[in-house]
Amino acid sequence: MKRRDTLLRLKRFRVDELKRRMGTLDAMIADVERKILDLDESVARERQRAGESEIGRAAFPSFLQSIDGRRDNLKATLSELERERAAAQLELTAAFQDLKSLELAMEQQIKKAAEADARRAQVQLDELALVRHLRRQALR
Repeated sequence: MKRRDTLLRLKRFRVDELKRRMGTLDAMIADVERKILDLDESVARERQRAGESEIGRAAFPSFLQSIDGRRDNLKATLSELERERAAAQLELTAAFQDLKSLELAMEQQIKKAAEADARRAQVQLDELALVRHLRRQALR
């Protein structure tokens, strides 16, 4: 029984670990998406400022080019994180299925053991009743 308990704890730990990993990946994805939005807002602010001065109009294209490079890097990072998340989701699903199948198997074994104990107890009670009956018959 201890070996099964250890295996069950191991499976639960694996599921919990994968859930934590999914949470971390979700947070990282949200952070990258926030950074992309911040870049877009930054471009809008700088576009407005660029229209106010001659130097701003001259510098804006190089600023926009650097922002585009950063945005491309962030989008590549985002797609990589989403691929990692999809792979982690598949792992989590498989680990959860393993855990549930092990739990069901353990429940069935516990149920069978309880039924066997009940049968043994009933056999003992039947033997006691039979002995008591035979003693009463012998006394008559």
